[in-house]
Amino acid sequence: MHAMRLNAPRTALEWVDLPDRLPGPGEIRVTVSACGVCRTDLHVVDGDLPFPGHPLIPGHEIVGRIDALGAGVEDLRLGQRVGVPWLGHTCGTCPYCRAARENLCDRPLFTGYTRDGGYATAAIADARYAFPLGEEGDDVALAPLLCAGLIGWRALAMAGDDARALGLYGFGAAAHIIAQVAIGQGRTVYGFTRPGDSATQNFARELGARWAGGSDQAPPEALDAAIIFAPDGALVPAALAAVRKGGRVVCAGIHMSDIPGFPYALLWEERQVLSVANLTRQDGIDFLSRAPGMQIRTRTTRYALRDANRALADLRAGRFEGAAVLVP
Repeated sequence: MHAMRLNAPRTALEWVDLPDRLPGPGEIRVTVSACGVCRTDLHVVDGDLPFPGHPLIPGHEIVGRIDALGAGVEDLRLGQRVGVPWLGHTCGTCPYCRAARENLCDRPLFTGYTRDGGYATAAIADARYAFPLGEEGDDVALAPLLCAGLIGWRALAMAGDDARALGLYGFGAAAHIIAQVAIGQGRTVYGFTRPGDSATQNFARELGARWAGGSDQAPPEALDAAIIFAPDGALVPAALAAVRKGGRVVCAGIHMSDIPGFPYALLWEERQVLSVANLTRQDGIDFLSRAPGMQIRTRTTRYALRDANRALADLRAGRFEGAAVLVP
């Protein structure tokens, strides 16, 4: 198998030729057909997240077909198309797992971080965390749903069903997916981008946002809720200022810069700040089973697997709209 491997943080990924791997008990091997490039991959590569201490293969928005089954795998079959997300393994025994809150597992493994991911021609995955995708839809278009879509879905649920006026801060891969879902549910979406980023603001309007502007601007009406996808802690007080009394601000990234001090008046009147951590299998089942009927159109930019470093650089610089996807 071939892969793009990270040997140390803040270094370029290296093209490597590795021996083929066999799945262990409860695992599957997937021939990768597409792997999305997520901002969390940047946090891994750039050292924002603690480095595991050994070379790793990034990538956790994997779409592919099963070509080998480990012992004990009964619910999946050879040739089946599946998706593999960020949360790649849970212990099943800690208090959180036993309470159906496996996204908070005490001993998790994360695809493309603490277990090898999909910047490769093949990947090994825990069969419990491989979601059947059916045969509808293009592999490249589906890949961003495995993290940008899933985390956006969980964040949207956390924003609340009564959040009809919804602000999305950081209009990248996740926001461009969940904006479509929210608008399909009859919500009004307001898109917030880097100040002066007219191209992304136009993109948000193309997707149906009623208004789009810089994150330094106030929306034309008070928001019921806001979801922050950008890793900028300064957006928390900005979003609090934009939501109405009793409104919610949901932080949807795995990493965020420090939140600056802000006056208590921004939090008063029962405004809430919440965070999303990972996902549960039920999130995956719920979202991916409904996605075909949601008419989501992901905008993707394709890169060859060997061009993973360029894809990461383009993501870091904001050189494309939507999502980047590696194609082996």
